[in-house]
Amino acid sequence: MNIQGVASNYVIEPTAIAAVPVVGSDRLFPVHRVYCVGRNYAAHAVEMGHDPNKEPPFFFQKNPDNLDVSGKFPYPSASSDVHHEIEMMVALKSGGTDIALDKALDCVYGYGVALDMTRRDLQGKAKDMGRPWEVGKAFEASAPCGALVPADRLGHPTQGAVWLDVNGERKQTGDLNQMIWKVPEMISYLSGLFTLMPGDVILSGTPAGVGPVNRGDVLHGHVDGVGDIEVRVV
Repeated sequence: MNIQGVASNYVIEPTAIAAVPVVGSDRLFPVHRVYCVGRNYAAHAVEMGHDPNKEPPFFFQKNPDNLDVSGKFPYPSASSDVHHEIEMMVALKSGGTDIALDKALDCVYGYGVALDMTRRDLQGKAKDMGRPWEVGKAFEASAPCGALVPADRLGHPTQGAVWLDVNGERKQTGDLNQMIWKVPEMISYLSGLFTLMPGDVILSGTPAGVGPVNRGDVLHGHVDGVGDIEVRVV
Protein backbone atom coordinates (compact mmCIF):
# COMPACT_ATOMS: atom_id res chain seq x y z
CA MET A 1 0.00 0.00 0.00
CA ASN A 2 1.30 3.44 -0.93
CA ILE A 3 0.36 5.90 1.82
CA GLN A 4 1.20 9.55 1.34
CA GLY A 5 1.70 11.92 4.23
CA VAL A 6 3.45 15.05 5.43
CA ALA A 7 6.82 14.72 7.15
CA SER A 8 5.29 15.00 10.60
CA ASN A 9 3.31 11.79 9.99
CA TYR A 10 6.42 9.59 9.75
CA VAL A 11 8.16 7.96 12.69
CA ILE A 12 11.53 9.00 11.22
CA GLU A 13 12.44 11.83 8.85
CA PRO A 14 11.90 10.69 5.23
CA THR A 15 14.95 10.73 3.00
CA ALA A 16 15.04 13.27 0.20
CA ILE A 17 13.63 12.35 -3.21
CA ALA A 18 16.43 11.37 -5.59
CA ALA A 19 16.49 13.77 -8.54
CA VAL A 20 18.51 14.71 -11.62
CA PRO A 21 18.87 18.25 -13.01
CA VAL A 22 17.52 19.25 -16.41
CA VAL A 23 19.56 21.22 -18.94
CA GLY A 24 18.33 24.81 -19.23
CA SER A 25 15.97 24.59 -16.26
CA ASP A 26 16.03 25.04 -12.51
CA ARG A 27 13.51 22.21 -12.14
CA LEU A 28 14.47 18.64 -11.30
CA PHE A 29 13.52 15.22 -12.62
CA PRO A 30 12.41 12.99 -9.70
CA VAL A 31 13.73 9.44 -9.90
CA HIS A 32 11.50 6.48 -9.09
CA ARG A 33 13.54 3.42 -10.10
CA VAL A 34 16.76 2.76 -12.01
CA TYR A 35 16.84 -0.17 -14.44
CA CYS A 36 20.06 -1.20 -16.18
CA VAL A 37 20.27 -3.25 -19.37
CA GLY A 38 22.95 -5.91 -19.20
CA ARG A 39 25.31 -6.62 -22.10
CA ASN A 40 23.42 -4.52 -24.66
CA TYR A 41 26.40 -4.04 -27.01
CA ALA A 42 27.61 -7.16 -28.79
CA ALA A 43 31.31 -6.40 -28.36
CA HIS A 44 30.86 -5.86 -24.62
CA ALA A 45 28.92 -9.14 -24.33
CA VAL A 46 31.82 -10.91 -26.02
CA GLU A 47 34.44 -9.29 -23.77
CA MET A 48 32.41 -10.48 -20.77
CA GLY A 49 32.42 -14.04 -22.14
CA HIS A 50 28.89 -14.26 -23.56
CA ASP A 51 27.34 -14.84 -26.97
CA PRO A 52 25.06 -11.86 -27.71
CA ASN A 53 23.13 -13.83 -30.32
CA LYS A 54 21.78 -16.33 -27.81
CA GLU A 55 20.46 -14.11 -25.04
CA PRO A 56 17.18 -12.23 -24.55
CA PRO A 57 17.50 -8.85 -22.82
CA PHE A 58 18.00 -8.87 -19.08
CA PHE A 59 17.94 -6.15 -16.46
CA PHE A 60 19.24 -5.40 -13.00
CA GLN A 61 18.55 -2.42 -10.77
CA LYS A 62 20.44 0.30 -9.03
CA ASN A 63 18.90 2.46 -6.33
CA PRO A 64 17.52 5.91 -7.19
CA ASP A 65 19.99 7.64 -4.87
CA ASN A 66 22.91 5.85 -6.57
CA LEU A 67 22.57 8.53 -9.27
CA ASP A 68 25.08 11.25 -8.45
CA VAL A 69 25.72 14.57 -10.19
CA SER A 70 28.53 15.80 -7.92
CA GLY A 71 31.31 15.09 -10.45
CA LYS A 72 33.11 12.96 -7.87
CA PHE A 73 33.12 9.19 -7.51
CA PRO A 74 34.25 7.99 -4.08
CA TYR A 75 36.14 4.73 -4.51
CA PRO A 76 33.95 2.23 -2.66
CA SER A 77 34.87 0.00 0.21
CA ALA A 78 35.12 -3.80 0.05
CA SER A 79 36.53 -3.76 -3.48
CA SER A 80 39.88 -3.48 -5.23
CA ASP A 81 38.58 -3.81 -8.81
CA VAL A 82 36.07 -1.09 -9.73
CA HIS A 83 35.24 -0.67 -13.43
CA HIS A 84 33.83 2.14 -15.56
CA GLU A 85 30.89 1.59 -17.94
CA ILE A 86 29.69 4.57 -20.01
CA GLU A 87 25.99 4.59 -20.92
CA MET A 88 23.15 6.68 -22.30
CA MET A 89 20.51 7.34 -19.66
CA VAL A 90 16.81 7.29 -20.62
CA ALA A 91 14.33 9.07 -18.32
CA LEU A 92 10.60 8.29 -18.49
CA LYS A 93 7.76 10.78 -18.04
CA SER A 94 5.05 8.10 -18.20
CA GLY A 95 4.81 4.34 -18.02
CA GLY A 96 2.41 1.45 -17.79
CA THR A 97 2.35 -2.28 -18.43
CA ASP A 98 2.69 -4.09 -21.76
CA ILE A 99 3.54 -0.88 -23.62
CA ALA A 100 3.32 -1.31 -27.38
CA LEU A 101 6.59 -0.92 -29.25
CA ASP A 102 5.24 1.93 -31.39
CA LYS A 103 4.11 3.82 -28.26
CA ALA A 104 7.25 3.32 -26.19
CA LEU A 105 9.03 6.56 -27.13
CA ASP A 106 5.96 8.52 -26.02
CA CYS A 107 7.03 7.62 -22.48
CA VAL A 108 10.46 9.28 -22.73
CA TYR A 109 11.09 12.61 -21.03
CA GLY A 110 14.73 12.95 -22.00
CA TYR A 111 18.24 11.57 -22.21
CA GLY A 112 21.49 11.96 -20.33
CA VAL A 113 25.00 10.55 -19.91
CA ALA A 114 25.77 8.22 -17.03
CA LEU A 115 28.31 5.73 -15.73
CA ASP A 116 27.43 2.30 -14.37
CA MET A 117 30.33 1.92 -11.94
CA THR A 118 30.81 -1.71 -10.98
CA ARG A 119 32.64 -3.49 -8.17
CA ARG A 120 33.75 -6.14 -10.65
CA ASP A 121 35.37 -8.41 -8.09
CA LEU A 122 32.20 -8.54 -5.97
CA GLN A 123 30.01 -8.95 -9.04
CA GLY A 124 32.21 -11.84 -10.18
CA LYS A 125 31.88 -13.60 -6.83
CA ALA A 126 28.12 -13.14 -6.92
CA LYS A 127 27.96 -14.64 -10.41
CA ASP A 128 30.07 -17.62 -9.39
CA MET A 129 27.73 -18.31 -6.48
CA GLY A 130 24.54 -17.76 -8.48
CA ARG A 131 23.60 -14.74 -6.37
CA PRO A 132 22.13 -11.34 -7.30
CA TRP A 133 24.44 -8.57 -8.50
CA GLU A 134 23.39 -5.70 -6.22
CA VAL A 135 26.55 -5.91 -4.13
CA GLY A 136 28.57 -5.17 -7.27
CA LYS A 137 26.20 -2.66 -8.84
CA ALA A 138 23.91 -0.86 -6.38
CA PHE A 139 26.37 0.81 -4.03
CA GLU A 140 26.61 4.47 -3.05
CA ALA A 141 27.34 6.94 -5.87
CA SER A 142 27.62 4.04 -8.34
CA ALA A 143 25.82 5.92 -11.13
CA PRO A 144 27.54 9.27 -11.76
CA CYS A 145 25.48 11.19 -14.30
CA GLY A 146 24.91 14.51 -15.99
CA ALA A 147 21.82 16.63 -16.51
CA LEU A 148 18.94 15.44 -18.67
CA VAL A 149 18.23 16.89 -22.10
CA PRO A 150 14.46 16.86 -22.81
CA ALA A 151 13.43 14.81 -25.83
CA ASP A 152 11.30 17.69 -27.12
CA ARG A 153 14.57 19.55 -27.62
CA LEU A 154 16.85 16.66 -28.57
CA GLY A 155 14.60 14.16 -30.30
CA HIS A 156 15.29 10.46 -29.84
CA PRO A 157 18.91 9.63 -30.67
CA THR A 158 19.41 6.33 -32.48
CA GLN A 159 23.01 6.76 -33.58
CA GLY A 160 26.07 8.68 -32.50
CA ALA A 161 29.38 8.02 -30.78
CA VAL A 162 29.52 6.81 -27.19
CA TRP A 163 32.96 6.98 -25.61
CA LEU A 164 34.91 7.27 -22.37
CA ASP A 165 38.39 8.61 -21.73
CA VAL A 166 40.37 7.88 -18.57
CA ASN A 167 43.04 10.51 -17.92
CA GLY A 168 42.79 11.60 -21.55
CA GLU A 169 43.20 8.10 -22.99
CA ARG A 170 40.30 6.57 -24.93
CA LYS A 171 39.12 3.39 -23.21
CA GLN A 172 35.59 2.77 -24.46
CA THR A 173 34.10 3.55 -27.83
CA GLY A 174 30.92 2.55 -29.61
CA ASP A 175 27.83 3.91 -31.31
CA LEU A 176 24.21 4.04 -30.21
CA ASN A 177 23.30 2.16 -33.39
CA GLN A 178 25.24 -0.83 -32.02
CA MET A 179 22.78 -1.40 -29.19
CA ILE A 180 21.26 -4.86 -29.51
CA TRP A 181 18.01 -3.74 -27.87
CA LYS A 182 16.98 -0.24 -28.94
CA VAL A 183 15.27 2.20 -26.58
CA PRO A 184 11.68 1.37 -27.66
CA GLU A 185 12.42 -2.35 -27.26
CA MET A 186 13.86 -1.83 -23.77
CA ILE A 187 10.80 0.09 -22.64
CA SER A 188 8.31 -2.33 -24.18
CA TYR A 189 10.09 -5.42 -22.84
CA LEU A 190 10.56 -3.96 -19.35
CA SER A 191 6.87 -3.02 -19.19
CA GLY A 192 6.03 -6.69 -19.56
CA LEU A 193 8.03 -7.44 -16.41
CA PHE A 194 7.29 -4.37 -14.27
CA THR A 195 4.76 -1.56 -14.16
CA LEU A 196 6.86 1.33 -15.44
CA MET A 197 6.26 4.65 -13.73
CA PRO A 198 6.98 8.33 -14.35
CA GLY A 199 10.44 8.97 -12.97
CA ASP A 200 11.86 5.60 -13.97
CA VAL A 201 15.35 5.71 -15.48
CA ILE A 202 16.96 3.16 -17.79
CA LEU A 203 20.72 2.88 -18.25
CA SER A 204 20.91 1.49 -21.76
CA GLY A 205 24.11 -0.58 -21.71
CA THR A 206 27.79 0.01 -22.35
CA PRO A 207 30.13 -0.54 -25.32
CA ALA A 208 33.30 -2.61 -25.13
CA GLY A 209 36.42 -1.47 -23.32
CA VAL A 210 35.31 -1.51 -19.69
CA GLY A 211 38.19 -1.48 -17.24
CA PRO A 212 39.43 -0.53 -13.79
CA VAL A 213 39.68 2.91 -12.25
CA ASN A 214 41.95 4.21 -9.51
CA ARG A 215 41.81 7.10 -7.07
CA GLY A 216 42.87 10.28 -8.83
CA ASP A 217 41.62 9.18 -12.26
CA VAL A 218 39.56 11.62 -14.31
CA LEU A 219 36.79 10.06 -16.40
CA HIS A 220 35.36 11.97 -19.37
CA GLY A 221 32.28 10.40 -20.91
CA HIS A 222 30.36 11.45 -24.02
CA VAL A 223 27.23 10.56 -25.98
CA ASP A 224 26.80 12.41 -29.29
CA GLY A 225 23.99 14.93 -29.15
CA VAL A 226 23.27 14.20 -25.51
CA GLY A 227 26.26 15.60 -23.70
CA ASP A 228 29.38 14.98 -21.63
CA ILE A 229 30.24 14.20 -18.06
CA GLU A 230 33.52 14.53 -16.19
CA VAL A 231 34.02 12.54 -13.01
CA ARG A 232 37.02 12.40 -10.69
CA VAL A 233 37.69 9.23 -8.69
CA VAL A 234 38.40 10.23 -5.09
